[in-house]
Amino acid sequence: MESFKILIEGSGRHVHVSRADLDVLFGKDFALEKKKDLSQPGQFATSQKVDVVGPKGTLKGVSILGPCRNQTQVELSYTDARLIGLTPQLRESGKLDGTDGCKLVGPAGTVALDKGVIVAKRHIHLCPETASKYGIADNDVVQVKAAGDRALIFDEVVARVSSSYADAMHIDYDEVNAASLFGTSYGTVLKK
Repeated sequence: MESFKILIEGSGRHVHVSRADLDVLFGKDFALEKKKDLSQPGQFATSQKVDVVGPKGTLKGVSILGPCRNQTQVELSYTDARLIGLTPQLRESGKLDGTDGCKLVGPAGTVALDKGVIVAKRHIHLCPETASKYGIADNDVVQVKAAGDRALIFDEVVARVSSSYADAMHIDYDEVNAASLFGTSYGTVLKK
């Protein structure tokens, strides 16, 4: 595989909510208010925030991303999760079996989740054209080399390929800080 550059984006703590949980947190038939579009088509940051409560503390004002999903998912860094007493599992989005739960507190009510807290596994989103050009299939595992003062190679990066994706890598802020990837940053995708 020929190497290529990809945008690296830091993904801060956030919550994806189901329609049913949104109704409890904000009131029946509440509509999420778009604050800004995100890099992935159709995904957006909202003006809504909730508190994430664990056994040892609370993360106040955690952003909700839209649109609603089939199941509620809380994405934290290891640092965030441990701060409130959780022991999160490293998972791909949507793979929630065996994960910690928490409480979500909104202005209209509280949701007690029995699962759904994850540290998102580092991944790259690729459109089919890019994936085909570089010989990458959905769920392939690659490496991404980040240059700079704290250069490093991110290993075990899952490639996710879909016509609904724009090319970008997503890592959490623990990883952003480890590599000093502040501002607009690019990495080089390498074959594993």
